[in-house]
Amino acid sequence: MAKRILIVDDDPAQRRILEETVKRFGFETRSTNSGEQALEVLEGSDRNSISLVLLDLVMPGIGGMAVLERLKGKASPPVIVLTANGSVDTAISAIRLGAVDFVIKPASPERLEVSMKSAMKIEALSEEITRIKKKSEGTLTFNDLIIRGDGMQRVIGLGKRAATSSIPVLIEGESGVGKELIARAVQGESERAGRPFVTVNCGAIPENLVESILFGHEKGAFTGAVERRVGKFQEADGGTLFLDEIGELPLDAQVKLLRALQEGEIDPVGSKKPIKVNFRLVSATNRDMIQLVKEGKFREDLYYRLNVFPIWVPPLRERREDVPELAQHFLARFSAEEGKRISGFTDDAMRMLTTYDWPGNVRQLENAIFRAVVLADGSELSVAEFPQIASQVEGYFAEIPPAPASLQKPPAYTGPALLGAEDTIPQTVEVRPGNSGASSLGIPAVTESGEIRALEDIEADMIRLALGRYRGHMTEVAKRLKIGRSTLYRKMQEYGLEPRVN
Repeated sequence: MAKRILIVDDDPAQRRILEETVKRFGFETRSTNSGEQALEVLEGSDRNSISLVLLDLVMPGIGGMAVLERLKGKASPPVIVLTANGSVDTAISAIRLGAVDFVIKPASPERLEVSMKSAMKIEALSEEITRIKKKSEGTLTFNDLIIRGDGMQRVIGLGKRAATSSIPVLIEGESGVGKELIARAVQGESERAGRPFVTVNCGAIPENLVESILFGHEKGAFTGAVERRVGKFQEADGGTLFLDEIGELPLDAQVKLLRALQEGEIDPVGSKKPIKVNFRLVSATNRDMIQLVKEGKFREDLYYRLNVFPIWVPPLRERREDVPELAQHFLARFSAEEGKRISGFTDDAMRMLTTYDWPGNVRQLENAIFRAVVLADGSELSVAEFPQIASQVEGYFAEIPPAPASLQKPPAYTGPALLGAEDTIPQTVEVRPGNSGASSLGIPAVTESGEIRALEDIEADMIRLALGRYRGHMTEVAKRLKIGRSTLYRKMQEYGLEPRVN
């Protein structure tokens, strides 16, 4: 869904000119011919649909200045003032009342476009700061999420209904679709807003520590328990406990979780009596829970206790209309973080991003924009900044810069010949994705001095690669490396690696 611009001007000819100009920029428009009508929109139920206001100062009845005075201090979209009176005093007065820019009529399309994009960029940064603040305070709501497409309206409707009760919620969807944000919005719109929101990634907890981390333990309960530890359930007392990747929870812990849900009490390891807890449980998974139940990997009674109120979050490829809005949001954020002045995307780049299927969903889009911002030298992001994406979308191509000359011609090996050995030493161990069009990754095979690296060093790099590729999903990492989880944890400890939790 395109951003909607509210045009406020009493001159019909001027309104039509502005409407056509704004539409050419790719925005939707809504027009009013008076300050009274503008306030009805901006103070009514439709205010969230307006992204920016083009406001004429001189109008019969309530003029532009009066509109700005009414909006001052309220949550409203950015306002750009348009007027034929270009006095300095008028401009200063408008800016003091909250206008973000002052444009003299008749304004050229180029001047108007620059002003609109700058205003929206400032607004995006302001919204991001507000969103981060609300997220930390536990007051994030569905209105704070970047959800514009029709595909997510059912999710919003279900989430708002779930927020009115303490019913357990199971959020299902592919990895990276934003399940945790939906869970935070459910809390932010409930009576538990502002209370603790405790997140636990069940797939990243070592099996021998699951009970201790979730339910806590008493001092001396087991070897190494030198002090009492409060579990995640107690941390969430009065608030919300979010169990991500619930399908990875071991069977032993599932029994205690079921008791906690049914009785509202937990048994810390080594405790002589149960502890009452008051929490709202929201769980999430990217697995087929029914299949896990059939395979005996998840308790059937617990599944039906968790699946009281399921919410399915569609993948990004099924809500492509959200891609432009999300891309602009990430661009504003990362441009500010990197100190770059990047105003937007070229038309070709945005079409490509909207066409791509995004198997990694919103998380992949976020990382792609971050990388593009770092690489960008111009004022707009083009197809050239997304070589991996371009190689997988039909009709697009981005030239990848050649490798440094030092890597194009590896040094010859002058040691003893070995039957079947090549006469050169590869500089890197190349890891090729299944998609032949995708770029490959390289793990160094030799040291800077030209010596062969130790196998354990290469093994550590492979584990790092797997941890990043499967986003800290320990079961999947162990499966792909064809080693047991206990072996994986031991090797990670030996190499000083920490799992990535997203």
